[in-house]
Amino acid sequence: MTFKESLQRAGGGLVLRPLLRFIEKKPEQNLPKLVRLVDRLAGGAFPAKTMQSFRAGAADAENTWKQLAVSIVRDVDRAALRKLLLSLGFGILNGTRLVRKNREKYHCNIPFQILFDPTSACNLHCKGCWAGEYHKHESLNREEMESIVCQGHALGTRVYMLTGGEPLIRKKDILAIAAKHRESTFLIYTNATLIDRELAVAVRKLGNIAFAISLEGWEESNDARRGNGAYARSVEAMRLLKEERCLFGISVCYTRENLRTVTSPEFLDDVVARGAKFGFYFHYMPVGKNASPELIPTPDQREEMYHWLRKTRASKGGKPIFIMDFQNDGEYVGGCIGGGRNYFHINSAGDMEPCVFIHYSDSNIRRHTLLEALQRPLFQAYYKGQPFNDNHLRPCPMLENPQLLKGMVHDTGAKSTELAAPEPVEELCARCKRYAQAWEGSAEKIWEACPHPKPKTQYYRDSATEK
Repeated sequence: MTFKESLQRAGGGLVLRPLLRFIEKKPEQNLPKLVRLVDRLAGGAFPAKTMQSFRAGAADAENTWKQLAVSIVRDVDRAALRKLLLSLGFGILNGTRLVRKNREKYHCNIPFQILFDPTSACNLHCKGCWAGEYHKHESLNREEMESIVCQGHALGTRVYMLTGGEPLIRKKDILAIAAKHRESTFLIYTNATLIDRELAVAVRKLGNIAFAISLEGWEESNDARRGNGAYARSVEAMRLLKEERCLFGISVCYTRENLRTVTSPEFLDDVVARGAKFGFYFHYMPVGKNASPELIPTPDQREEMYHWLRKTRASKGGKPIFIMDFQNDGEYVGGCIGGGRNYFHINSAGDMEPCVFIHYSDSNIRRHTLLEALQRPLFQAYYKGQPFNDNHLRPCPMLENPQLLKGMVHDTGAKSTELAAPEPVEELCARCKRYAQAWEGSAEKIWEACPHPKPKTQYYRDSATEK
C-alpha cells in the first residue's frame, strides 16, 4: 500500500465510522438521508437521472435494492463492512485510473481483476467440472501468489478472485496475503467444506475477503453433481458465516438439468434467508476431456434465463440479492471480459489463460511477468478482437463464436493448458458449434426486441487503428 493510499484509507475510515453507525441505528429511515448527503457532496459527479433513481429507491420501503442495502447493514459486521468499503471504494477509484493509464501506455488489455488458482487439489469431484480433472499436485507457492498481487497492484488491479481446485486448502497463505494487501479485495470461490468458525472469525476481522459458495440447487440436485453430503456442508458453512456476520454469496453453475431449480423463487428465498447477499450464475461450459455436452442449457432455457435475470433484479418485485450471469449480462460490460480486458486467469501450474474456461496459453508466471503476458500474441489477439460479436448476448469466442477461438489459438501458437490431458482446440470448438448455431437465432431475436444499456467505459482498444 502506498503512502497516498494509507492516507486515503485513514481519512475514509474516519468518515465511514460515524456514517455506518448512523445508518445502522435506523437503516430504513437513514438511508434516504445518506443518499441526499452523497448527492450534495458529489457536486454533480453522478448523472442527475442516476441520483434521482437512488433517491427514489432509498425512500421506497418496497424497493428491492433498498431491502438489499438494509440487509447488508444489518447482517454484516460494521467494522468488516467499513474495511470492505474502503478496499473496494479506493480500489475502484485508484485502480480504474491506473488501469486506464496503463492501457494507453502499454497498448494492451489491463485487468481490473485477476482470477488465480492457489492449488489444483480438491476434496470433491463434481460432475462436469474441468477443475476436478486437474492433477492434484499442481499449486502456486506463497511467493508466486504474492508476486501476482504485487504485479497486479502496480498495473491497477485491485480485485483478486481465487478458485481451484479448492482454494481454502491454502487458507493460511490466503489469509496472510489478504492481511498484507488491505487495499485489495479478495473473493474466494469455494465448496465451503473447509469453512469453520476459526476461519469465519479471521475473515470477519480482516474485512477484505468474501466467499462465493458453490451451490447447485436443493440437496438432491446439488449432491447429484457434487457428492453426498455436499449440500449439508454448504448450509452449515452459511450458518457459521451468518453468525459471524461475514459477507458471502453463492456461485451457481446452471445446466440443462438444474436450471429450473436454481432459478425458482423458493431457492432464492432460501439462500437469502440464510444470509447470501449476491449470486454469481455461470452457464455450463463443455470444457475438458470428461465434459458433458448434454448439460449445456438449451436455447429456450438460455432465453428463459435472460428474462429471469431482469425480473429477479427488478426494483419492484425482485429479490433482495444481487444476481449476475456473466454469459447473459454481456450487454452491461460490452461483451467478453476475458483476455485481460477486465480479467484473466492463472491456473495452478502458473499458465496465464484468457479465461477460466479457455485453457490455452502462450505464457507462464514462472517465465513471464503479467505485463509481458498481456503483450504476447494470445492476449493481443483478444485485445484487437474484442468485442467478438456486436450482439453482446453472443459474447464468448468459445461458446457462441467457436470459430474465433480456434483461429486465435492457431494464429498465436497457444498451447493447451488442460492439466489432465491436452485438449485440441478443434475438439473443444466442435463441442460448442451446434450450440452456437442453435443460440444465434434466439440471441438475435432478443437483441433486436429489447433496449440495451450503453456502458460509459467499454475498455476496448485505445484506437480503431490497432485492430
